[in-house]
Amino acid sequence: MSDEVIAEVDALVAGARAAQAAFEREGSQERYDRAAEAAAWAIMEPTRNRHLAELAVETTGLGNVPDKIIKNHRKTLGLMRDIKGVRTHGVISDDPATGITEVARPMGVIGAVVPSTNPGATPANNIINALKCGNAIVLSPSPKGVPTCEALLGYVHAEFDKLGIDLDLVQMIPGRGSKESTQRLLEAADLIVVTGSQNNVRRAYTSGTPALAVGAGNVAVIVDETADLAAAADKIAASKTFDNATSCSSENAVVVVDAVYDAFVAEMARTGGALITDEALVVERLWVKGHLNPRAIAQDAGAMIETLGLVGEVPAGTSYLAVETRGIGPDHPLSGEKLSRVLSVYRARDFDDAVRITTEIQLHQGAGHSVGLHTSVDRRALVLARAVPTSRVIVNQAHTFATGGSFTNGMPFSLSMGCGAWGGNSIDTNLHWRHFLQTTKIVREIPSDEPSVDEIFAEYWGAVGK
Repeated sequence: MSDEVIAEVDALVAGARAAQAAFEREGSQERYDRAAEAAAWAIMEPTRNRHLAELAVETTGLGNVPDKIIKNHRKTLGLMRDIKGVRTHGVISDDPATGITEVARPMGVIGAVVPSTNPGATPANNIINALKCGNAIVLSPSPKGVPTCEALLGYVHAEFDKLGIDLDLVQMIPGRGSKESTQRLLEAADLIVVTGSQNNVRRAYTSGTPALAVGAGNVAVIVDETADLAAAADKIAASKTFDNATSCSSENAVVVVDAVYDAFVAEMARTGGALITDEALVVERLWVKGHLNPRAIAQDAGAMIETLGLVGEVPAGTSYLAVETRGIGPDHPLSGEKLSRVLSVYRARDFDDAVRITTEIQLHQGAGHSVGLHTSVDRRALVLARAVPTSRVIVNQAHTFATGGSFTNGMPFSLSMGCGAWGGNSIDTNLHWRHFLQTTKIVREIPSDEPSVDEIFAEYWGAVGK
């Protein structure tokens, strides 16, 4: 790492640290809330939102403008709902029974690595959470995401100017960025938040800095014999095609129970899902020299179909490809994440077989992230929760919209989903405001609560003897 890179990043972090110290010293709940609101309005204001969405698609070549506008709006609105009224300054808990008072304290300077798939919504989410809890934040966007990040910061700073907030609270590494500058940020910040490549995730966890980094997605969804097939197909189609499958929560495989397989294939066709029975037709062009074809990743349906050489081979109006496959593992690329409008389709003998297939897919790739289930038998969700290495079981919902928070479920709005120990992560929840906060505990003496040995072991002795 060059001395120039070290000096540049260290200067950014030093400026952020000074701004954060003043923000905390002069802080109040109102001040923290106003800063978070300013950052939220910076991306939600309709003209700015559209510009950020257009810029993201233009410079990254990923996703589509209408869906990014929706994502920027709904993800931010949902986050603001989640944090509204939440105390993150001063005394946030006082329990006379335990004698413990908790005082909220910021983490300090957050270093956030931003993926090219969501160069507007993800940094906005991190900025809002950081400010809500009294932190400063320095962003390290992917090279393709730099223009969108720069525009977003310009909008945030314009809102800060209205409030007299120090602009150094929200910064980014200048220029196109580099692995060196990102690495130095990982080392210099007080807390690291990483969403994106698993290479960056590994670097975060080995940087020596506390890290919140998330695992890979590779969502498998079961459609069982009791499901509302039409509703399931509608939800899967809407979810799979949203923002051209840039989300880590996009369905990558559907596991259909044999009894309803043909009927569900017909429902997929109704929603624009074209069934491909010869997987070689897709595999040979979706992967080039072992890597996903960039001309197919996160592209509109027409461009993807053309890249895969399927023009005239699928019906007009096809919005995604449903590719029949059976294999799972490194030698079967369709069993992994595809970042495109391609859905692998597995046929299961029954529900138990569907659970087996889903488990194998998750163990191959995407362990700890999430799985889906379309069913009329609620207890089957518990079967999945006990059998599959997953942090979330999404029931009868469009997976992309549900996993990262929805106005119709209780998950926190987020663009970063922790995958627990299964995915090599420190969290198994959606990244949210509480992860940007630490507390100081005031501990007071209370009346003694010391049990006797008999009280603790009486039941044990009664069961096995003393």
